[in-house]
Amino acid sequence: MSLFDIEVTTIRGEQQTLAPYKGQVLLIVNTATKCGFAPQFTGLEKLYQTYRDQGFAVLGFPSNQFMNQELEDNSAIEEACKLNFGVSFPLFARIDVLGADAHPLFKHLTEEAPGALGIKAIKWNFTKFLIDRSGKVVQRFAPTDTPEKIEASVRKLLEP
Repeated sequence: MSLFDIEVTTIRGEQQTLAPYKGQVLLIVNTATKCGFAPQFTGLEKLYQTYRDQGFAVLGFPSNQFMNQELEDNSAIEEACKLNFGVSFPLFARIDVLGADAHPLFKHLTEEAPGALGIKAIKWNFTKFLIDRSGKVVQRFAPTDTPEKIEASVRKLLEP
């Protein structure tokens, strides 16, 4: 199965696959609005605004699996991201990113790009996966890796 065949639910409850993003460079991030790393939303939005016209998108997937740092309601998540951080990049419905109930997208991502020491599990909020235009996971970034640190890798994938 291709990354673009995976079904997801938008923050507003609409079912879709990732096919609309085929041919784009993607940064897929598991997010949490109450996490200490939440200020990264601002940097993620800046990356999105800077490179979206070149075929780049940030896709945010809220999760509440790490110390209950995400709001319960998808509309509240969307509102918090917009009001507190100016987020305009696509957000999706709250999901599980690890364990038996992990969403198929994150099962795929962690299989393709294990973390340190080959550990596949997501360890915390704001783990980031950089995807090339063909849908291949090319790099996994730790929660501590800021959007500013990731920018050079994004630019490299956007080069013709």
